[in-house]
Amino acid sequence: MKLCVNDEVIEFAGRTLGELVVHINPETPFAVAVNTAFVARKEYDGYVLQEQDKVDIVSPVVGG
Repeated sequence: MKLCVNDEVIEFAGRTLGELVVHINPETPFAVAVNTAFVARKEYDGYVLQEQDKVDIVSPVVGG
């Protein structure tokens, strides 16, 4: 399926957000939103992605 991940369209063979996170392997810490809605880490494995979902994987910015 095609997904938009951090504004880049990718082809993804998995089904769940948990599989996508493993595939992308972002640096920790990070947070994930699907279609602008935050998804809790405990929900990743059960969250089934749909064709053309917009996924944002973001890391906190530190500084002052």
